[in-house]
Amino acid sequence: MARILVVEDDRDIAMLLSDDLTAEGHTVEVVRDGPTASRRGVEPGWDLIVLDVMLPGRDGFDVCRDIRHARVRTPIIMLTAKTHEAEKILGLDLGADDYVTKPFSPRELRSRIRAVLRRIAEPAEETFRFGDVEIDFARGELRRRGTPVELTPIEFKLLGVFVRSRGRVLSRERLIQDAWGGATFVTERAVDGHIVGLRRKIEEDPARPRHLVSVRGLGYRLDA
Repeated sequence: MARILVVEDDRDIAMLLSDDLTAEGHTVEVVRDGPTASRRGVEPGWDLIVLDVMLPGRDGFDVCRDIRHARVRTPIIMLTAKTHEAEKILGLDLGADDYVTKPFSPRELRSRIRAVLRRIAEPAEETFRFGDVEIDFARGELRRRGTPVELTPIEFKLLGVFVRSRGRVLSRERLIQDAWGGATFVTERAVDGHIVGLRRKIEEDPARPRHLVSVRGLGYRLDA
């Protein structure tokens, strides 16, 4: 069972979430504004954060950004009444792991929570090295020749997907599912754009990649 931080300013929704998740056996704490969420969200010990977008003081996008800038990798599921795809993609690019649009059923949210918790429960190497690159999954950090290199949250997730499946070809559809969580519409061109950005940070010559290679007509493969 997980320790979950619920960030929701609507008291009725917050109580519903708290009661429902507590009944599932989780330990739940609720905060109702953005600044408090930014402060509490970086504290150790959370297994998951359920984060509303519309909050007083600081919106959920800013809170998500604060948490990820602090190099905290706690999974985040964002809640919002907004339905624009661009806003969903923004939340995921900032580092959210999934996205649920209001109104939602408690059953749907429970399912999403179980899926996210399963993903983080999978055993993973704490560090992985190839070439002059070192990935520290515990710290959420990439280093080249010992120097930290800043990655976007999506780039780091993509890199984790490639490391777990190194040596195997991954289609763009598979990358979307595993890195973005399938929570929103992401184009194959957007995937290609993130791969280009990732190559700039891990390849000696991004124009002729040795590690993150294209497989014509199929997708991408990490040779490491």
